[in-house]
Amino acid sequence: MMAHAGAYNYLVFTNQAGTTTAFEVCNLTLKVNGNELQVSNADGTVDLVLTELASMQFSVDKAATGVEDVLNADSLVQVYSVTGTLLGTYHSMVEAAKCLSTGTYVMASGNQTQTVVIK
Repeated sequence: MMAHAGAYNYLVFTNQAGTTTAFEVCNLTLKVNGNELQVSNADGTVDLVLTELASMQFSVDKAATGVEDVLNADSLVQVYSVTGTLLGTYHSMVEAAKCLSTGTYVMASGNQTQTVVIK
């Protein structure tokens, strides 16, 4: 199925726990594989468990989705691999970004989480 996102730049998924994950829509592909939704774009691929998803929506920018909070956090940030392994805890998102190599990570600060791609 082909879809056109119009002026929207992000496709945002929210899971049952309220965690949001935003993906740039440029060259975005969605593929159902068993009980997972495989979301891919130029930044990489992430598998989301279908039964844990609560909603999906298009957004003009990340700030409108509320997912920008982790990036701006000046509090402790936990960094996880996309498979859920804790990689470290940092004093801020800026400190974490300086220490990470290119890749896709899950950042957590307080009750907010976000998937982040470091280029």
